[in-house]
Amino acid sequence: MRALAFVCLALASPALAETVPATSRITAVTVYPYGAEITREVAFTAPAGSHELLVTDLPAGTEPNLIRLSAEGLGLGAFALRTDRLPPRDEALTPAQEAAKAEVERQETALRTAEAAIAAIEARVSAAEAQAAFLAGAKAEGSALTPEGLAALAQTVGTGVLAAKEAALAARAGLPAAQKAQDEARKALDKALAAEAALDRPDENYVALSVALTTEQPGDHSLTVTHFVADASWQPVYDLMLTRKDGNRLTIGRGVLVSQSTGEDWAGVNLTLSTAQPAQQAEPSVLYPELRRLSDPESSDSYRSEDMAVGSGAPMAEAAPVEEVMVTAEAAMQGDVVVYRYPSPVDVASGVENLRLALDEIALEPEIEARAIPRYDRTAFVLARFTNTSGEILLPGQAFLMREGTLVGATWITGIAPGAEAEVAFGAIEGLQLTRDMPVTAEGDRGILSSSTQREEVAVLKVKNLTDETWPVRLMDLVPYSEQEELEITFSADPAPSETDADAQRGILAWEFDIAPGEERQITLTHTLRWPEGMVVQ
Repeated sequence: MRALAFVCLALASPALAETVPATSRITAVTVYPYGAEITREVAFTAPAGSHELLVTDLPAGTEPNLIRLSAEGLGLGAFALRTDRLPPRDEALTPAQEAAKAEVERQETALRTAEAAIAAIEARVSAAEAQAAFLAGAKAEGSALTPEGLAALAQTVGTGVLAAKEAALAARAGLPAAQKAQDEARKALDKALAAEAALDRPDENYVALSVALTTEQPGDHSLTVTHFVADASWQPVYDLMLTRKDGNRLTIGRGVLVSQSTGEDWAGVNLTLSTAQPAQQAEPSVLYPELRRLSDPESSDSYRSEDMAVGSGAPMAEAAPVEEVMVTAEAAMQGDVVVYRYPSPVDVASGVENLRLALDEIALEPEIEARAIPRYDRTAFVLARFTNTSGEILLPGQAFLMREGTLVGATWITGIAPGAEAEVAFGAIEGLQLTRDMPVTAEGDRGILSSSTQREEVAVLKVKNLTDETWPVRLMDLVPYSEQEELEITFSADPAPSETDADAQRGILAWEFDIAPGEERQITLTHTLRWPEGMVVQ
């Protein structure tokens, strides 16, 4: 036992072994609604024996308790994250990064050359202006100067000043071109710097993974590291495209929005989207016995004892989350959770919010109607009713609505199971105008809030079609209902409604009809309330 303990202790003590530095490559990422699981491959070369493998490029947000290691042909011992006293990392540049760096240096040289050219022009201008000023200030001295000599001197000074002024003008003429070259060089440098910054960069805020291991054979080895980070998420997004030309068609374009701010870029990774929520409640809530007692209501302690009886047994617990399932074109089961594996490698840079990835499209044949609610709306709205025949659940997510190729709004899909029916509205129909008039209101002699015993209300509902096409209309209104025998409610409608208690809601009435271009439909709805004397209606 002592020998075995000594062997385990030696394996768990990386300080006694040779340190092998290494870097990793992200190969796969599984993104959850909150958080992500990252799989990295660590390739390294080591002789046979015991070693400390030091992987120096894990992001600072790595969860230490959720690290898992696997390898073939290696003996794995203790491992831990190191957050301080980290060794410097050799940041080898990729060919693209080398090219971007060289371009930045070339543009910096070009800018310095342009700036030097402007400085040379300004120096020549200053020298010529100084020469002209010196000549212009020259004075003849001495009484021996003859008129002829004075004239010659004046001629010489004038010629020199003219030459200096012309030299200054000539130098200044080249200044606009030099300044333009400088501006172009500065723009080119800014562009090169932006291109260099857009390339993948290793995370500057990193931690190191120290792993104690043994290798039986010298040479190249590989270690797989799986760990969890919190700063990543995904959510579904949909494009719902409705058309009535050549038959009713509804195309649902499915996509996902992926966000991550882990501090490192994901380049060419195999992306999996999972609906599992490992950060949420993982076990059912607990029920505790609830003790009830009878007590004297006059006692001041009765309320306190009852409160204690109710609250002493159980801590408050959140309800278990509703399970979500995602099934798409390339879905797979992981236990009770369904995941989607994106079909091609994906690049997701750190700091990206809502990178949209397209999935697939679902084609459905909906029933389309013009939903008219004249009690509240001035126009009817297009409504598509369909059954999810795709065999795949549509998860809750934002949906953008397009009708005949035009964006008409956005909505939120609450989740549609396979085989379930759903309704989605696609904006207003401006040409289907609605009105609701109340020409007659008859009440009891003393008003609705007094001891009157009857009230009658008449409403006239109208739909007018100003479009150039026939629309199937479902017009809806309501009459009050009662659950008391004393309150009697009756109604009449002309024409009679196609459905009463529509959508399993008491008092909701529906009329279904087709309305042709230029046609107007009218419905008269009357309801009467009667109640005993001395009572009021609420």
